[in-house]
Amino acid sequence: MSTTMFSGTRPSERAAEPVARFVDLLSAEWIKMRSLRSTYWVLALSAVVAIAINVHAVHSDLTYIDQPHPPLPGLPPYTYDPLFHGLGSIAADVMALAAACFGAITVFGEYATGMIRTTLAATPDRRAVITAKLALVTAITLVLGAIVSMTSFLTTNAMLASRHVGLSLHDPGCLRAVTAYALVIPVCALIGMALGAVLRHATASIVAVVGVLFILPMLFGGDRYRLLKEIGNHLPMAARARLALNPDGHTRLGEYPATITGSWIALAAWALVSIAVAVTVVRRRDV
Repeated sequence: MSTTMFSGTRPSERAAEPVARFVDLLSAEWIKMRSLRSTYWVLALSAVVAIAINVHAVHSDLTYIDQPHPPLPGLPPYTYDPLFHGLGSIAADVMALAAACFGAITVFGEYATGMIRTTLAATPDRRAVITAKLALVTAITLVLGAIVSMTSFLTTNAMLASRHVGLSLHDPGCLRAVTAYALVIPVCALIGMALGAVLRHATASIVAVVGVLFILPMLFGGDRYRLLKEIGNHLPMAARARLALNPDGHTRLGEYPATITGSWIALAAWALVSIAVAVTVVRRRDV
């Protein structure tokens, strides 16, 4: 007599194995990322370094604010721009590189070790797996970007308040600048994930990240050809710089400047295209 008769349960009535929920996939991805201590140490250290760079830049400027250089003949007096110095491009580059490498590692790391086969065996839905990775990386880097942006802005402008040149979030362009400074970090992380999914190799992915974020803008930096300049203005870091520009400052935009709306669209487009590339590649290519 079969065990089915003793148990009183037909095979068709046996409970099916539960399907992994999206929150379960997020938890699994969080465990993977947290298990690598070097990952969050690098992110935390890069955030501290970025804030320190911005604070040091403004602290070094206090002497020049107190004792400004005499105006040059034919030029207006120099006006200090707290946004340009307090949300500096060097600190933004540090955070962008760290976030992009972090995003790339979360993808190519599993392919390099072969753990992707275990992941897909447990959860065959590749779209759900990569979507969970994308959501978690975006959330982590967005929080990190917000911390760096807000801390840098508040700290540097508190230092400048004693010189009566500090700004607040209510001043024109400040909230936009702080938001763009924070948002470019997850955008770069998503670009890194897309490159990691395409290349699946550590060295190639990191080199590609550096090339896209820092080498490629050099090819589109001149003012001679309008098309090249406009393309360069819509690269991620250039769009961030345009959005962080103080509307009351005297920074020259150069030839064919990007618009505020176009810069927001550029950041959104880089994020959406990166997500589409990562999802498509993971779904269609063999492990």
